Amino acid sequence: MECLICKSKAEFYFSKTYEEEPFKTFMNNIGEVKYYKCANCGFTMSKTHYELSFEKWDKLNLDYHTYSEEKKSKSQKRGEVNPPPYFNQALMLKVLSQNKIIDTESILDFAGGYGTLSNILDHYFDLTLPIYDPYMNKENGRTYIPKESLKTYKTVINSALFEHITTREGFNEINNLVSENGCMIIHTVVGETVPQDENWFYIKIPVHCSFHTNKSMEILMKQWDYESSLYCPPSKCWILFKKTPENIESLIDNVNKEFQTEYFVFKNGFVDYWK
Repeated sequence: MECLICKSKAEFYFSKTYEEEPFKTFMNNIGEVKYYKCANCGFTMSKTHYELSFEKWDKLNLDYHTYSEEKKSKSQKRGEVNPPPYFNQALMLKVLSQNKIIDTESILDFAGGYGTLSNILDHYFDLTLPIYDPYMNKENGRTYIPKESLKTYKTVINSALFEHITTREGFNEINNLVSENGCMIIHTVVGETVPQDENWFYIKIPVHCSFHTNKSMEILMKQWDYESSLYCPPSKCWILFKKTPENIESLIDNVNKEFQTEYFVFKNGFVDYWK
């Protein structure tokens, strides 16, 4: 199998069979999941998910997201559903905007789902975040941008999406919306390696199929012509810059001193924060 990131050979890594409900039922017609790891960059992917028909993949996503939204609306057990840290992401965007590190006048939430981040930004931070989501038209009074109206944006954010993509075209689709000197903001899990463990928390749910490493993200950045990046630990987000903002290190130093914590970490290339 060929790696989606660097095109090196990916070899069988481990497998998983879902035994817990409701995931066992969701995976009834799919069965055992086989994960393959790139020998060069470590990017790990589910060959099983990549080979699913559109109908099966669509149904699996519908089953899972219907379940997760129902859980969010009820009293749930800790850890049963693990949504992104939306408030921390909203605060991060406000801080970046206030310090003119990113442009929030030209911004898009790609695959923004039910609009949670957009609602928080609007309600608490007086920022507007337009949403594109291929499966949504309206939610909470928000109107979603139709695909034919998409353009390029100075800032494109995607939250809990990179682990769901099954084709290289899917990754490129997001990057193609970033303007020449813009930035992409990514919330996902990236570490030095992907654990060879069927009980790893990130595959507890059956719709995660693509897992990135520091090396694979560094390669992606170079392929897409990004120069540098920030990592924000509270929001678990990386901000990738096509062109490094002027005085970025001084600005970040000031923010970190003001907050009295390492709120942002900067690096030329990809911030390999998790080793």
